[in-house]
Amino acid sequence: MAVAITLLVLNIAIPGTRHPLPHELGQQWPAYAAYTVSFITIGIIWINHHISLGRLARPDHSILMLNLLLLMTVVVIPFGTSLLAHYLRAGQGEHLAAGIYGGILLAMAVAFTALNAQILLRRPELLTTPLAPEVRRRIFLRSFSGVFPYVVATALAVVSPYATLGLSAALAAFYALPFAGGILE
Repeated sequence: MAVAITLLVLNIAIPGTRHPLPHELGQQWPAYAAYTVSFITIGIIWINHHISLGRLARPDHSILMLNLLLLMTVVVIPFGTSLLAHYLRAGQGEHLAAGIYGGILLAMAVAFTALNAQILLRRPELLTTPLAPEVRRRIFLRSFSGVFPYVVATALAVVSPYATLGLSAALAAFYALPFAGGILE
């Protein structure tokens, strides 16, 4: 995840020299916006991933495979970020780019939910500290609650790529709050 979060900065290019620097920097606002949303998203994934795996006394094969699937979705976020930022600036193709970006985040949410389901619901005997079933369900439901908004964010790409980016930003903010959306317990 550290590599994915680092790769995000590659979307931010040194501006050209045709216009004054403030203008050139301003033209890159989509890259800054996409970078910020994706950085916060990956950062929150990283924190919650650490917490999820920290609950385990030991993983099993299924958890390792689901973790690998989650990591596969996370490392493609920089591509989606770059694609969205580029096509927002281009003024064409931005709807498809936003759909791809939203789809990547949706795939990540599904993978994270599957990992949490395996840890909390299917393999609770692997937990370091036993958690009551209602606590495990509550933690899982907070993870699962992000899937539908990512479906909406992806679907909104057809209407407005800015809505996709905005809803993705709102989801990042939501999951940054441990009492609202994060899986901190």
